[in-house]
Amino acid sequence: MFTIHTVQVYNPTMDLVASELSEIQRFIISELPAHPQDIAKVAGARFGISRQAVNRHLRNLVKLGVLKATGETRNREYTFPILRRESASLPITPQLEEDIVWREKVAPVLMGVPDNVLDICRYGVTEILNNAIDHSESSMVGIEVDYQISLINIIVVDQGVGIFRKIKDYCHLDDERLAILELAKGKLTTDPTRHTGEGIFFTSRMFDSFAIFSGPLYVGCSRDGGDWLIEDREHPVDGTSVYMEISPLSTHTPKEVFERYSTAQDDYAFSRTNVLIALAEQSHGEKLVSRSQAKRVMARLERFKEVVLDFKGIQDIGPAFADEIFRVFRREHPETHMTSINKTEEVQRMIRRAETVTQPAE
Repeated sequence: MFTIHTVQVYNPTMDLVASELSEIQRFIISELPAHPQDIAKVAGARFGISRQAVNRHLRNLVKLGVLKATGETRNREYTFPILRRESASLPITPQLEEDIVWREKVAPVLMGVPDNVLDICRYGVTEILNNAIDHSESSMVGIEVDYQISLINIIVVDQGVGIFRKIKDYCHLDDERLAILELAKGKLTTDPTRHTGEGIFFTSRMFDSFAIFSGPLYVGCSRDGGDWLIEDREHPVDGTSVYMEISPLSTHTPKEVFERYSTAQDDYAFSRTNVLIALAEQSHGEKLVSRSQAKRVMARLERFKEVVLDFKGIQDIGPAFADEIFRVFRREHPETHMTSINKTEEVQRMIRRAETVTQPAE
């Protein structure tokens, strides 16, 4: 069906289930990246046990193949070996199906991963692969999976038109950075007859960290969706590269993420969103003062029943910007319940001003 280049790494701990580790072992694994040389001291202090007792756990983890030890006793350092790794390069043809790629190429790499983490990986892999197949206009898609006991890293790469450019053209935007704002809102798709526009939104909020590199832009966010890092890269790349990382020790589930963005009466329907206003300011490096900027922030938000506007990082806004959102939009879309958070006193003052104005909008 397709040609595959595969690299697989085998480790004796193939059947180890992360959830079966003891509490001390889980603590060691979660804290080791920050304490590669003094983890015995840190774990001993946390659990009130001797370093000798911690060292027994460390030796057991090394014996299992979960940890790798280097150096002499006094200068011993622990790292995480790759338990399994697999990569594949797949031609995009009508026969390529994301669920088959998951079942045959990705799921075997994640054998032993707890069900909640496996469900998250399945959702992310199939959604991002489907986007590449249906939207990228690329002839090939690549996927790589690395599994360590502390981290699962998944990369999906295509050589197509690029996700930010695709959204920019579809939404008639004048800057690819504004495409990031649209992605962050959710319910955005360039093919609404076949897609809901939910895949990237929910994937970015299920994985511990999520990033996209496309064209001249790099954007990354953490699971809570509260902070988005946007960087201009000196050397643009063709196509789109999506990076997804999650700890096998993570305890959250897809259901919890779906519930966070649904209302009680909607049976997990995607009816609630959180908009980081700073993404609009970052798009041009300009202050948020105009009605046109406000209209861009509020575009498509009438599709949601509940909208949270997060003003984190915004020091002030202009009166026209505030009026367009907090008076005009509210008047035109009373069915959308809107709240705002993380407001400075100056932002709050402009919002109060807009809410008390009675004259018609300009």
